[in-house]
Amino acid sequence: MNILEYENYQEKISHGNPLFPYITYLCSIPLDFSYVPIHWHDEMELIYIKKGHGIITVDFTQYPVSAGTLALIIPGQLHSIEQYENESMEYENIIFHPQILLSKQTDTCSTDYFSPLMDGTLTVPVLYQPGDPYYGEISACVDANDEISKTNPPAYQLFIKSQLFMLFYILFNKCSSRNAQKKDYKSLEKMKLILKFVENNYMEKITIEDVAKEVSLSQSHFMKYFKNTMGTSFIDYLNEYRLTMASRLLISSDSSVLDIAAEVGFDNLSYFNRSFKKRFQQTPREYRKRYAQP
Repeated sequence: MNILEYENYQEKISHGNPLFPYITYLCSIPLDFSYVPIHWHDEMELIYIKKGHGIITVDFTQYPVSAGTLALIIPGQLHSIEQYENESMEYENIIFHPQILLSKQTDTCSTDYFSPLMDGTLTVPVLYQPGDPYYGEISACVDANDEISKTNPPAYQLFIKSQLFMLFYILFNKCSSRNAQKKDYKSLEKMKLILKFVENNYMEKITIEDVAKEVSLSQSHFMKYFKNTMGTSFIDYLNEYRLTMASRLLISSDSSVLDIAAEVGFDNLSYFNRSFKKRFQQTPREYRKRYAQP
């Protein structure tokens, strides 16, 4: 998997064939990348842990995951994937657009199940783990699609769709619950604006005042809102994002450490080196030597 595909928070990648948007990526943390920053997209995503341990965050809630865990990400949900302590993790990203399951003519599948799932009036669990009720039925659908995707025989698309329908039948029939009201997305949408601002401007000088204006908050209210929502200060988050971008550039480019530091918004090389070593337990040059492809 191309690690730069996760560079943007709001992904704009076309996943799979436009006529059949279903694709599986094989990923490894920290071999491919140390951290997948918080982002969102319009597709459904299944994260299927194959080996090791890690952490998945969905709409600001952290979930420890291990081999066998399946996580379902609904379109629009903010989510990230990161390393747990010093452990590695291998996993599949199975990404597909919900449109492949919807009829062009509105029907009860859409009105009673998929639309309520998207707007939050119908909810299903985020995680499915070995030993959980119905886990075997759910994982069997994903395993069957993985198996047929190895060869993609004629009409494999019909098989994949059939297994996705079976998967959602199990979820809606056995694992779902109804909410009286639609989910309040105001706080989530405000945070998306902030994250988008960071994505577009992290290489420049950013002040608290700049970001607070983006969401029409005073500086004090902004700092409190960000800390309460993200669990960290904005400055710490910004530095973490810049370091993540630097780690990718160290692997994917031949630019000097000095140039990379400047490119991601650090104007002091010594501070960048210290911050990088604190975050990754190795210097930028050591990180490049360890992870860059020959």
